[in-house]
Amino acid sequence: MKKNYTTVLTIAGSDGSGGAGIQADLRTFAALECYGLSVITAVTSQNTLGVDDVMVIDSRAVASQFRSIACDIRIDAVKIGMTGNCRNIITIASLLCEIPGNPPVILDTVLGSSGGKSFLGTEAITVMKEELFPLTSMVTPNLPEAAILAGMEYTPSTTEEIEEAAALISVSGASSVLVKGGHGTGNLCCDCLLCNDTFSWYTSEKVETVNTHGTGCTLSSAIAAFMAKGAECRDAVKEAKLFLTEALAAGAAYRLGSGNGPLHHCYRLW
Repeated sequence: MKKNYTTVLTIAGSDGSGGAGIQADLRTFAALECYGLSVITAVTSQNTLGVDDVMVIDSRAVASQFRSIACDIRIDAVKIGMTGNCRNIITIASLLCEIPGNPPVILDTVLGSSGGKSFLGTEAITVMKEELFPLTSMVTPNLPEAAILAGMEYTPSTTEEIEEAAALISVSGASSVLVKGGHGTGNLCCDCLLCNDTFSWYTSEKVETVNTHGTGCTLSSAIAAFMAKGAECRDAVKEAKLFLTEALAAGAAYRLGSGNGPLHHCYRLW
């Protein structure tokens, strides 16, 4: 009898430089022994120095891509990254309801680039919270994004502030919230997960490297991959964080471009 692939669908933007977006998602899925499927929401012009341009894909094309996949291939988990605009957000929310079996959905709230380029306006953020959050198994904002989503006037930094941000975000309906601590100060990366009304903290030493392009995409994709294989949210975050840390450490030995290079997603293979 032939084996079935464990599949993960990424709905996100394309990064031609390969460090983030669809490309990073697919490499992460493959590295974690999952078969990657993709729906492209935007095409970006970017490299290791930053994002130059974003061209959003029409929502009809997003729906067409999705339905061609979903009518033929079982989807075991979904990762959502860059959505593009309000219309795409509403379309994606509708499409999620068409997937049989209610698979886990991980939403990486990509509000802008690390270099400061905004990807979503205030209206789109509101629509994302209203339409997508109630359909997700987990949302994974970084600290600056958590402040925006929680309606805080400052970036949370203390344990109490970060837990407060996670709680405020969960009010929008997400089953669990992972506030990523990579933007925090100090030598430690402390991530806070709110799941089933309980806070869990995951701490690791920061890897000294400039090759950090795509860390958020990679972590959320790894969580989706582990949940596709049956892990519950806490274990999925634990294993995904370990994968991310090791990929960062392995990528530090390489050089690509003149700016922030990518992680080494395939470090377990070569």
